[in-house]
Amino acid sequence: MARLPVAPTKSNLLAVKEQLSIARDGYELLEQKREILVMELMQMVEKVKLLEADIEKQIAKAYPSLKRMFMAVGRDRAERVSKTVSYDFNLIEKRVVLAGMTFSSISVELPKRRLAWSYLNSFADCDRVMIDFFELLRLLTEMASIRTIVWRLAREVKKTQRRVNALDKQVIPQTRETKTYIESVLEERERENVFVLKALKTRNGGPQR
Repeated sequence: MARLPVAPTKSNLLAVKEQLSIARDGYELLEQKREILVMELMQMVEKVKLLEADIEKQIAKAYPSLKRMFMAVGRDRAERVSKTVSYDFNLIEKRVVLAGMTFSSISVELPKRRLAWSYLNSFADCDRVMIDFFELLRLLTEMASIRTIVWRLAREVKKTQRRVNALDKQVIPQTRETKTYIESVLEERERENVFVLKALKTRNGGPQR
């Protein structure tokens, strides 16, 4: 590991010691952040799995309901009825805070179902289809929102892991080696100074210790 290109002076030693302390503190904080992010990510992945199961169950209900409606009223009549139905779905943006980070999320505001054709021409099968597909829409919107958060969390975990690795494998070892190098040079200089002082004292007839 190559050391930092700094001169071996006492002032630089103090600066390198401070850098090493900051790097170690940063490593600990980033490692804690990474662990928290991974925990949040795992929880969101579990939510995705549960939602996938709910969506599969809802699909297994909704499409058979649609098929039963076609069988009850016929495709042509179902198509005419569908043209009388119009709903506005409101998508609501909200903020979700996870691991100290804010994520954008959306939810769907389902409209109240209303009778769009005459009572005599309405069918329970039609109502069932509406109910089932409204619920499927809600689940799909929730899934889209959660998947977006999962993707961003995963990206943040990867970015944090890169920083942790950089500190652990490069910054901290390099700074520590630089500190050791400067300390060894300064110690060697100190020994040389002591030797020179002793030599001068001996040469001048001074007392030796």
